[in-house]
Amino acid sequence: MRGADDTIRSWMRIALNLVIATIAYNVLEACVALWAGIVAGSIALVGFGLDSLIEVLAASVLLGRLRLERSGADHETVEHAERRVHRLIGGTFLALALYVLGQAGWILWQQEAPPSESTVGIVLALASLLIMPLVSLGKLRAANVIDSAALRAEAKETIACSYLSLTLFLGLGANAVAGWWWADPIAALLMVPWLIKEGMEGLRGEACDD
Repeated sequence: MRGADDTIRSWMRIALNLVIATIAYNVLEACVALWAGIVAGSIALVGFGLDSLIEVLAASVLLGRLRLERSGADHETVEHAERRVHRLIGGTFLALALYVLGQAGWILWQQEAPPSESTVGIVLALASLLIMPLVSLGKLRAANVIDSAALRAEAKETIACSYLSLTLFLGLGANAVAGWWWADPIAALLMVPWLIKEGMEGLRGEACDD
């Protein structure tokens, strides 16, 4: 029994470290994406950066929950507080979806000057596409050992976020290689369904119940 408890405590520490690493990476990702997006005039990069900031907020909520679970806090109190925060996060996702939809739609309608090539953005998208699924697998392993539904749901979200990295990589790559100016706003629009899905789930509080 003691061996099992030690294993759970060990994996709880691993889970906390993985969530902290996710927060740190997303902060860096957001800063680089927003800077590169503004410099290049890329709506896809800016949207990706803003999404990373929202993910930082969501991961911070999970970090607080894991620490409370570790300390033995009342489960009902944790759930109630977390549900309110997730509603705020959901509203933020929907606001970002409207921003991306409006900006990308306006660029396509006006056929504005194409965004500059962004080597930094391409490297960032590729790095996220390679790194985040590996982090997710570690979280899933930890979630199974400590039996945390919240960590399991967050890990699956991290895997799904790789979709945003893929659309960003394809959009920036098409613009850089083929000069397809419309690839950037199209890549941004492909993010919208994901943002709306996350926003609606957050407003319904589903992230808390997964």
